[in-house]
Amino acid sequence: MSAVQRMKVANEKHSKTITQRGHVQKTTRVVGEEKSPVGPWLLALFVFVVCGSAIFQIIQSIRQGL
Repeated sequence: MSAVQRMKVANEKHSKTITQRGHVQKTTRVVGEEKSPVGPWLLALFVFVVCGSAIFQIIQSIRQGL
């Protein structure tokens, strides 16, 4: 999409707010449920790696102590 086309789309989208001086919403996005930027599988992998390394470190420190 060229810059001219993007400008036309933006102008059409916001043209109705010109007559509403002072009463325009701060954003035109629909306020709704925000999604997490990280998927559940990636989060599970991260928890597995962190907890697994912590458990591995505890086992290693117990072996060195004996």
